[in-house]
Amino acid sequence: MGRLFVAALLLFVAGCAGGENVVPGVGGGKFAVLLGKAPMYTGQVTPGSAVDRIKKRGKLIIGGSQDAPLLSQLDPTSGELTGFDAYLGKLLAQYIIGSPQTELLSATSETREPLLANGTVDVIIQTYTITPARKERVAFAGPYYQSGQSIAVRRGTSGITKPADLAGKTVIAGANTPAIGAIKAVAPTARVVEFGSDPECLTALKQGRGEAYVQDQAILVADASKDSELQLVGEPFTEDPYGIGIKHGDAEFTKFVNDWLREIGKSGLWQDVWKQTIGTVVTGDAPSPPAIAS
Repeated sequence: MGRLFVAALLLFVAGCAGGENVVPGVGGGKFAVLLGKAPMYTGQVTPGSAVDRIKKRGKLIIGGSQDAPLLSQLDPTSGELTGFDAYLGKLLAQYIIGSPQTELLSATSETREPLLANGTVDVIIQTYTITPARKERVAFAGPYYQSGQSIAVRRGTSGITKPADLAGKTVIAGANTPAIGAIKAVAPTARVVEFGSDPECLTALKQGRGEAYVQDQAILVADASKDSELQLVGEPFTEDPYGIGIKHGDAEFTKFVNDWLREIGKSGLWQDVWKQTIGTVVTGDAPSPPAIAS
């Protein structure tokens, strides 16, 4: 992400400090507008393929979360999932089935790969960073979004303004996430403590069990938008592409999802989804979607 993008995000977070715990612009009838522009697949379906199974079932089963503002969060008023990842999942279901029927199964960094391997879910759409190690166990479509590791501290913390300042500090990270390697690369003497989910990491930071928390910037910005105790410092210090997780070895379904991502990128639907979710806290035009891997 560029400097202007980051600056806009940080200005929003600063403006939200002490405000209502509400993420603006997510929910309501806005998904209906996106759905009206959504493509549907009209080609041949291979019998027994993942697409065939999903069509016959009548819903897309997604591994994800419901507590990530701007990305995938349960709206307590409507009972619907809202956010960038959630809307992409519904639009993928629309493309396959002809209706946005999805079922969300809770996934953590430890359970994502088993859920795919045993066929419990069709896809993982959960800020799932593509890494060489993960590609040995998971097929990825995408990337569909570009993020990066960032640093969060308790508001008012001094002495941490850049990655090198993590040296010698106790730093919180999600278990089995790219943050662990990123911390060790920029601050080898940091003591990394791991927790299983983003809410657990945030709680640990606020309890003083670590001096900083390293996580994908998109997640931290969403967290900070509803928690005035959290402060982002510096800029992202890695480039982390998010992919849609698919069962390892399923090249046909991976190509199918990649073709869909290219289609919504070319049509402008990807940008429309961004504007309705992440773009509600960022000024300026929507970015271009990342190039899909061959």
